[in-house]
Parts: sequence; structure tokens; C-alpha cells
Amino acid sequence: MSQLFYLKECSSTNDEISKFLLYDDSDFISLHTFHQTQGRGQYGNTWAATAGKNLAYTLAVKTQNILVSDFMFNYYTAIIIRDFLANLTENEAKIKWPNDIILKNKKIVGILIEKKKINQNTYFIIGAGFNILQEKFDEISNAGSLFTQTGKHFDINQFTLSLHDFLVEKLQTIPSEREIMDSFNAYLFRKDEISVFELDEKRQNGIIRRADEKGELWIELEDGLQSFYHKEIKLLY
Repeated sequence: MSQLFYLKECSSTNDEISKFLLYDDSDFISLHTFHQTQGRGQYGNTWAATAGKNLAYTLAVKTQNILVSDFMFNYYTAIIIRDFLANLTENEAKIKWPNDIILKNKKIVGILIEKKKINQNTYFIIGAGFNILQEKFDEISNAGSLFTQTGKHFDINQFTLSLHDFLVEKLQTIPSEREIMDSFNAYLFRKDEISVFELDEKRQNGIIRRADEKGELWIELEDGLQSFYHKEIKLLY
């Protein structure tokens, strides 16, 4: 059973969803708004979105039903969101490690997954910001939307309903960790391509080789193959 709630405006769907979990015992409970005022991203980043043109969506999933590690769950979430957008747009969407979604070299989705205990249940709180109809991003040169990247005008209400149904269906049957890792690496943004990275405030060329089950990214740099956690190295694109 799943529930989909809506707020006309809120600070952060990841924060506000706790109120809905107190009174509902469904396995999948989601909250969305088209006007989020204080969105949060991974590791303290902020997520700014134009009101009425983008979607802030949070899905709470009971951890008791998830039999893979936290890292694998994060990876799988990125995979199924990527799959949904690739199917919708008929374009080859990619995953920028650890879990941004890229469409035609622009970031269109940011994902934040947290773990919370609420009302005696522990949940994965999946928060995702989708750029759908926004046309301008000011100084954020690597951001785009479904509209800027495809030229198509999507109905944000129908988009939300389809997204919710797709995620709930895919999260009811999670594949093996090996299958998750294979898929994640297959869709990894700029894998096996020469890219520019920023490391210790210096730029150098490198090649992304793979992500691993510990959440690390392996990059072939001038000094050889090295692994990094998020924020230890920055991909410039």
C-alpha cells in the first residue's frame, strides 16, 4: 500500500514528511510540492528551484523491507530514477556519482537519502528534486531541466503520479547487490572517458573506471588508480 500527499508550499519535503508518517502505517508514503523553499542536497548542499516549474518529492520506505546495504539502496534508487527519466524522455540518462541524474550533460535531478526512526519504524527517506519546466538557471552552468534538454513540456502533476507509481513498483522487488553494481556502473556518467577533476585545489585529467560496493569511486589519475569518497574529488563538466 502506498500514499501520495501534496503540500502547496513547504520548506523541505524531507523534513515535512515526518508529520505524515506519524499517522499512516503504509509501506510507502510520499510527499510532494511544486514550491519548496529550503531544499537540501547531499552533504549540506542546497537545492534551489523555481516555484511551479519543478518537483520536490520525498518517498519514505520502511527499512525492514530492504535487504541490501545502505550504499546499495542509494545506488538502486539512483538507477530506478534514471530508468524512469530515460523511459519518459527516450534519452540516455546517466548517473553522476554518487546519485545525481544527468541528461545531455546537464544535472536535472539531485537526490538526498536519509535514515530516520519515526513512530517506532525506521525509514529510508528518499528526497529528490526534479527540474522539469525551468528554463533559466542563472550562474549554475551545469544544471538543466527536462524542458531545456528535450524541448518537451511535461505536465508536472502527471509526471509526479507516474514517478510515484514507478518507484513504488520497483522498490517492492530489489535485485541482488551484484546486479545493482553492474547497472550502476553501466550508467555511470563519464565512465572510461578522459575528464577533468579538481583535487587538492589543483586540476588534472583522469578517467573514471568504476564505483564500488563501499560507495567509493575509482579514478585512474596521473599517479595511478585511486579511490575516493564523495567530496574528496570534484568532476568538472
